[in-house]
Amino acid sequence: MESFRTELENPIVQKDIIDLERKIREFREGKIHDEKFRSLRLARGIYGQRQPGVQMIRIKLPFGKVTFKQILKIADISDEYASSNLHLTTRQDIQIHYVSLDRTPELWAKLEEDDITLREACGNTVRNVTASPSAGIDPAEPFDVAPYAHATFKYFLRNPICQEMGRKFKIAFSSSEADSAFTYIHDLGFIPKVKNIDGQEVRGFKVLFGGGLGAQPAIAHAINDFLHEDDLIPYIESTLRVFDRHGERNNRNKARMKFLVAKLGLEEVLRLIEEEKTANKSSKFVIDRETIQLPQIPEQTSYPEVIISDQQHYDNWLRSNVFEQKQQGFYGVYIKVTTGDIPTAKARKFIEAIKDIVADEIRITINQGLLLKFVRKEALPLLFERLKELDFAKPGFDSVADVTTCPGTDTCNLGISNSTELARVLEDLIEDEYEELTDNQDIKIKISGCMNSCGQHGLAQIGFHGSSLKAAGKVVPAAQVLLGGGTLGDGLGRAAEKVIKVPSKRTKDVVRLVLDDYSQNKAGDELFNDFYDRLGKDHFYQLLKPLADLTTLTPDEFVDWGHEETFFTAIGVGECAGVVIDLVSTLVLEAEEKLQWAISSFENQAYADSIYHAYSVLISGAKALLLDKGINSSTQTGIMRDFDEQYRDSQILEGIDSFTELALQINKNEPTPEFAQNYLASTVDFVNRIKIAKEAVQL
Repeated sequence: MESFRTELENPIVQKDIIDLERKIREFREGKIHDEKFRSLRLARGIYGQRQPGVQMIRIKLPFGKVTFKQILKIADISDEYASSNLHLTTRQDIQIHYVSLDRTPELWAKLEEDDITLREACGNTVRNVTASPSAGIDPAEPFDVAPYAHATFKYFLRNPICQEMGRKFKIAFSSSEADSAFTYIHDLGFIPKVKNIDGQEVRGFKVLFGGGLGAQPAIAHAINDFLHEDDLIPYIESTLRVFDRHGERNNRNKARMKFLVAKLGLEEVLRLIEEEKTANKSSKFVIDRETIQLPQIPEQTSYPEVIISDQQHYDNWLRSNVFEQKQQGFYGVYIKVTTGDIPTAKARKFIEAIKDIVADEIRITINQGLLLKFVRKEALPLLFERLKELDFAKPGFDSVADVTTCPGTDTCNLGISNSTELARVLEDLIEDEYEELTDNQDIKIKISGCMNSCGQHGLAQIGFHGSSLKAAGKVVPAAQVLLGGGTLGDGLGRAAEKVIKVPSKRTKDVVRLVLDDYSQNKAGDELFNDFYDRLGKDHFYQLLKPLADLTTLTPDEFVDWGHEETFFTAIGVGECAGVVIDLVSTLVLEAEEKLQWAISSFENQAYADSIYHAYSVLISGAKALLLDKGINSSTQTGIMRDFDEQYRDSQILEGIDSFTELALQINKNEPTPEFAQNYLASTVDFVNRIKIAKEAVQL
């Protein structure tokens, strides 16, 4: 690969990109093991695709905020390096596909020119921090959560405590008790609250803990009704330290926070978090409330007279996609984006169409749409007509007609079925046969290509995830049907229940039967989930059971949506949460590299970072020696315990009470310069002991 050079204002970012280029070259030369390199590139937003030899690039946009200039830059990048398409995700990122690995450093450098990062968009890290797209303009919000989401993103980006955790960690901020950011399915979720104390307004958050979807969904626990705003970052830091130390690392299917809660118990996990606070970089962290300013309001106040081309369409759009902001006289406008995909040519036309009538700040929504801000009432007709020309004025945003989906088998290694084409089919079904439901925001349809919930099927009233069935000696593309999920508000939610599995081509009939049954048998204005609870899961199983009859399959049902060939399952190695690295030589090299990071951080007076890098050195070194004995511990606490058992009488621990005590000084001491110096010296001594022991074995 050809080398390139970049000049960026931020030397840390520049070093990061040059390091990626070097690591790619070493990987090509066989100097870095494939498994280690996979972990490294994932933490830089580079994800292997289903198609060999190309990558998906995930662009990290904290709480979905993106400017006109940034959209245009990402479109240019997609044209030059990818497939001329922008895919909006349910975590408010943008993904581009079919990128050559060797071009990723250059691509990243160009994005950083406009303050766009790839760092930690994938892998075992803190993923993109999401928030209600309406934050800042939501009439129901106690205060704008955007500065808090931004501070969280910034504080933990490149933070050594969360670079190589057992699995990913997801954080969300909702703007109000409506909980439009789905805090209840996150590792940590925050809902803004205000208290009046001694005549002063005090800000804080309700805290939701240990939620998640996937194959085993868990609704988060409400653990604090009011966490003071200055305690927000320290609490997240303590939580991440506990997750890093105690979380599972060998079995990725049991490696999320919800499983640690199940294993240790909620009270014990919360106790460990309290215990960890001593070691935090900051005991309090005051967040700058002015970090995220409201965008500049468009100067234009008069607009050309517009003749509405379709009055009913306009009225439906106003009713379902437009709302009045808390800023009087201005409106937010939601855009429904089918399957979350925007071709780059359309993206450019879109920016040209809106740039003089909306504020220069777009938010990507959690259901793969867009939110425009600060539209004057007088500009709404003009905006509607311009959006309509681009097919961006479809009514029914966040309704039953707005289907959420992941990319599925289009590009994902784990995809079992084509979720994107199914989403288009179901949206057409609602538009053609249930137009009256485009105002219904009680029922949501969500689809994932597999059980991993990237399409949020587990929190839908009607959800599907890709699967397969066997019939007549062949494999049939199938959909697992789930019903009854959804948001209740203020951190409460419910996970959808698995009801039945049917051939994929019969999902239209599933939707028809469920919606018709609801329409005909609901009691007055009964909400769907109340209807589901009243009739019970078995009612819907019996209703849908005829669709699961495989004796009536037709030839086209052996072909998945959007395909022409007979279906077969081709699931690759998933990269959603990185991989477990078990190679002794890799761990030794890793320890030496981290030791240099610890020394560098200490020299730069970043004492907390130096301490955590040193701790990582201790863990990597101990794990390497254990692997030499064939012992593969699944947690960092397990590594400490096993190392003491195996090496208590060795020269490595001579004069040391125990390796556990040595390592766990980290959570018994504040990150002072004196402790950082002593801990680093102990780490250097431990590494030297390991080298001497290994040399003795080799002799």
